[in-house]
Amino acid sequence: MTIRRRALLGAAATFPAAPALFAPHVARAQAAFPSRTLRIVVPFAAGGSVDMTGRLMAQMLQPVLGQSIVIDNRGGAGGNLGAAEAARSEKDGHTMLLGNTSILAANKFLYAKSMPIDPVVDLAPVTRVTTGTVYMTVNANSPYKTFQDVIAAAKKEPGKLTMGSSGTGTISHLTISKVCKVTGAEITHVPYRGGAPALQDLLAGNIDMMFDVIPLSMVHVREGRLRVLAAASAERTTFSDDLKDVPAMKELLPGSGIDMQSWYGVNVPAGVPEDRIAVLHKAIVGVVDTPEFRAKMEPNGFTTIVDKSPAEYGAYIKAQETVWKGLVAESGASLD
Repeated sequence: MTIRRRALLGAAATFPAAPALFAPHVARAQAAFPSRTLRIVVPFAAGGSVDMTGRLMAQMLQPVLGQSIVIDNRGGAGGNLGAAEAARSEKDGHTMLLGNTSILAANKFLYAKSMPIDPVVDLAPVTRVTTGTVYMTVNANSPYKTFQDVIAAAKKEPGKLTMGSSGTGTISHLTISKVCKVTGAEITHVPYRGGAPALQDLLAGNIDMMFDVIPLSMVHVREGRLRVLAAASAERTTFSDDLKDVPAMKELLPGSGIDMQSWYGVNVPAGVPEDRIAVLHKAIVGVVDTPEFRAKMEPNGFTTIVDKSPAEYGAYIKAQETVWKGLVAESGASLD
């Protein structure tokens, strides 16, 4: 073997062939996603309507994405703690936030000084998944049979009637604030740390009513413990047999413009690669926009809603910010 040939062989041993040299980079670029357990951050305590939606979605998504999905309940500060946890997670698409109207559109105005993130800046949109209206419910033993009964009583004795909500500045609080402004009624708002404890006090007769999303209450409505008096949406809820006869705002307060609905959506930390967001969007839409998912949600007063693209959902959030900024200002609520 000549010296030159030995030199060339030595060089070949020192510098790997091109495919081997670049293989790790190629492997990283083409790595399967998702490659490990995914996490859905639910920014409220277990047992609520957001939690219920997240668990159903996780159950149906697991076989589609081929990975386990865990629910991480991170309640506190009106959902802001969970939203911040999701926003600060690794930007690899393995952590998702299941947020709602308040967190993604209203909280930045309620927590004007202390909101830890800006949802539009720090979170990237994927898609909405459900939407549902807000309903006025009373205990079945209540003397109030209609929405008009409640308003009349609240005008006759201002401040005597009490309405429980899932918290100051939530959609339930902003709904009653809007209704009172339009009707001239005065109803005392009693905020709770979530819808579940408020519901327990309604069932116990400790408060007069609730204006909130309905999933937690539906079993009590069906079993005759609660009565639904009004829908805060503009139109009646037509997809639920239990709710289709409940009058809505266009009938009860024509010309008021009240149309209060709560939507839930999936976001990921800003900076997650677009191709991974596309994978999540396709999978979530493929699960949510199905008769099976809808059949689970609609009996509870929610129905499915998906966005054609993450960009469409992002535009929707920005438009909703304008709406909720006005509602928060009108209510005078502040959580700073």
